[in-house]
Amino acid sequence: MNCTSPWTLDPTIDFLNHGSFGACPAAVLAAQDALRARMERQPVQFFVRDLEALQAEARAALGRFVGADPDDLAAVPNATTGVSTVLRALDLAPGDELLTTDHAYGACKNALDAVAARAGARVVVARIPFPLASEDDVVEPVLAAVTPRTRLALLDHVTSPTGLVFPVRRLVAALAARGVDALVDAAHAPGMVDVDLDETGAAYTTGNCHKWLCAPKGAAFLHVRRDRQAALRPLVVSHGATRPLGTSTRFRLEFDWTGTSDPTAFLCVPAALEHLGGLLPGGWPALRAANRALALEARRTLCAALDVAPPAPEAMLGSLAAVPLPDAPPGARPSRWGTEPLQEALLARWRLEVPVFPWPARPRRLVRVSAQRYNHPAQYERLGRALVTLLAEEGA
Repeated sequence: MNCTSPWTLDPTIDFLNHGSFGACPAAVLAAQDALRARMERQPVQFFVRDLEALQAEARAALGRFVGADPDDLAAVPNATTGVSTVLRALDLAPGDELLTTDHAYGACKNALDAVAARAGARVVVARIPFPLASEDDVVEPVLAAVTPRTRLALLDHVTSPTGLVFPVRRLVAALAARGVDALVDAAHAPGMVDVDLDETGAAYTTGNCHKWLCAPKGAAFLHVRRDRQAALRPLVVSHGATRPLGTSTRFRLEFDWTGTSDPTAFLCVPAALEHLGGLLPGGWPALRAANRALALEARRTLCAALDVAPPAPEAMLGSLAAVPLPDAPPGARPSRWGTEPLQEALLARWRLEVPVFPWPARPRRLVRVSAQRYNHPAQYERLGRALVTLLAEEGA
């Protein structure tokens, strides 16, 4: 295993699916255990007297990492919650439009559909080609879909099914020039690519800390530009709605307390940032570069094995890479968990955990690989051989 830190992954499985749920190093899990023990030893002390300072410390560390004022960051359990928080706050009218792309994460597209249906609004989906040749193939369809009724654009920073790094700074600026706010779904971005939220300037950005930052599950953030905070409230309204402001803001007070829950995942963000940043001599920039280089090598390996052309320029990739597969055979149906038969066969017969997505719809499909510090080139070579074998059997 190409790794300088202990991970808790099953050593009998080649885990090539970091992008789905992340993986948390043992040292960070130990930090969470210590926080949980502290919480349970004296719950009143922890929640009433200590939590505010601990939250501020976690936000400060995260703010330095993602280029944001800590007071503009709110802790949420996942990016999907961050997306729904923003969408539920919109005052939509019949005929209003919510814009996204066909590379959007399925859960977030469902949230768009639900909010639009309730208000009599409409979801507009910009079609982004894949394979594609350049960033222009993203920017042009998105801007062409903007109309006078467009209220918000939900954009992925890194797409989940196709692993593309969208040009979010360019898109956010172009949409703002047309009077359209952007909600950036940055679920995969922190820790994979360089993130500077203040420079990007989106009205809203939500990102996971449990993926490429490798914090425990349940750690994510919602960044809200200062001029949009007054209109935004958490999905759960609690004591922060009436607490005296003091030196804080209503945004800060409402999002910091939405009821009793286990906050230790988010409180471990500083430990995760420090631990992952210490894996290589060059710190986080070196780790991001090493993971990206491995993802590019993995894609070259798979493209050669499957005899397909790279579907996107290398400049549009981070630590994820998707490669098109032959169409699924007639009659292929997902498992009860929603996974594709090919994905289940890769695990059962080859001990390879890697996602196979129907995209944009069956029978078309993709295989998507992730690259994290615990991965190594031989794993992708095994995947290539396994795919060749299984695809030949499908066609027999």
